Amino acid sequence: MEVAGAELNSPSNLRRERLVVLILAAVQFTTIVDFMIVMPLGPQLMRTLGINPSQFGTIVSSYTFAAGAAGLVASSIVDRFARRTTFMVLNAGFLIGTLCCGLAPSYFWLVLARIVTGAFGGIIGGMSMAIIGDVFPEERRGRATGSLMTGFAIASVAGVPLGQYLGTEYGWHIPFFVLAAAGVPALLLTPAALPPLDAHVGKSHDHPLRSLAETFTHSNHIRAFTLIVTLMIGSFTVFPYLSPYLVSNVGLSEKELSLAYLAGGALTLVTAPVVGRLADRFGKLAVYRVIAPFSMVLLVVITHLPRVPMIVALAVFGGLMMCNVGRMIPAMAMVTSSVEPRRRGGFLSANSSVQHIASGIGASLGGKIVAQSPGEPLQHFGTVGWIAAAATLVSLWLAGRLRVADGTPVSAEEISLPAAAEAAVDAGEPMIGA
Repeated sequence: MEVAGAELNSPSNLRRERLVVLILAAVQFTTIVDFMIVMPLGPQLMRTLGINPSQFGTIVSSYTFAAGAAGLVASSIVDRFARRTTFMVLNAGFLIGTLCCGLAPSYFWLVLARIVTGAFGGIIGGMSMAIIGDVFPEERRGRATGSLMTGFAIASVAGVPLGQYLGTEYGWHIPFFVLAAAGVPALLLTPAALPPLDAHVGKSHDHPLRSLAETFTHSNHIRAFTLIVTLMIGSFTVFPYLSPYLVSNVGLSEKELSLAYLAGGALTLVTAPVVGRLADRFGKLAVYRVIAPFSMVLLVVITHLPRVPMIVALAVFGGLMMCNVGRMIPAMAMVTSSVEPRRRGGFLSANSSVQHIASGIGASLGGKIVAQSPGEPLQHFGTVGWIAAAATLVSLWLAGRLRVADGTPVSAEEISLPAAAEAAVDAGEPMIGA
């Protein structure tokens, strides 16, 4: 915020800062729920739209591919525009895309709407972090970032189960209408709450292609990107299809999926800070090497799970969610620490795009392998589980090849919630380490 001295701590300035955090957290909530809600709605989407698993995979991956492509472009040009204007355009485009998802009459139009939503929504997280950096002084920036992550917390524990319940009771269109309407107040309040944030406009910037080339040709960056690709393939080949599998093969009802995601979200929030502290105390690589094998085992178990009591299915699902988050936290701390601080902003923007694209590849790959006839169980999901486990095994070797760059290593505890968001919902949540 463009104030100085005593004005930084004035009551009016502090009230405005709180309003800024509230707006950013609200937008964070809508973007996370919008991305995540598609997966638990999978059984209903496949049934009502008459689509197969491969087409459902396209619905999921269309968002991530669009977000990845848009992120690559935005990372090199976004600093040329005022933050407030950019944030409002991105949020408006995202809400229009979400509304179009609800209005989509067919599979084709839903995929097109998901592309629009991903192109705008995939960049909002990074822009929110840039606004935090511009608005808040150093001594309050960490607390503001932590408050921003409440959007992830509420989305995980309450937003997704509620959206899944609304979709089950009233049809899959309704959650998108509700999200679009819920996002309007934050959009309308943005001009009054945020200053223009245009001090950086007009300053000289590196050529976009040069910045991009430097980021993607550094040897340690390449190793970090490769690790991220294996992590995403180890997750998104499986996670988009868990809901259809739990319903058609394991025997859960669509209503019981809400309980599964509620339990998984709660376990994620409890696990994330604990894993972060353990990684800081005992070493990121050591903790990763302990948790990743458990993740491998549970990936294979859940993709071969027969009809079991609901409590067993919830336990396996919750364990997988915890392990998936548990491996992402030390991995992201290692990845972020592998980059020199002066390069970290550009690297993390590019990394977000790599994550989105790798997630899309994983979802598409899973959709090509699994198959399902109307009224029949999901087929070949076990093969997908073995592929995800193999990708996780490769990541164990890649993690050992990363090198910490000069500078202070990133705290795993500080990035635990953003890393959990990347593992559990949207590959591309902003890292506090930026």
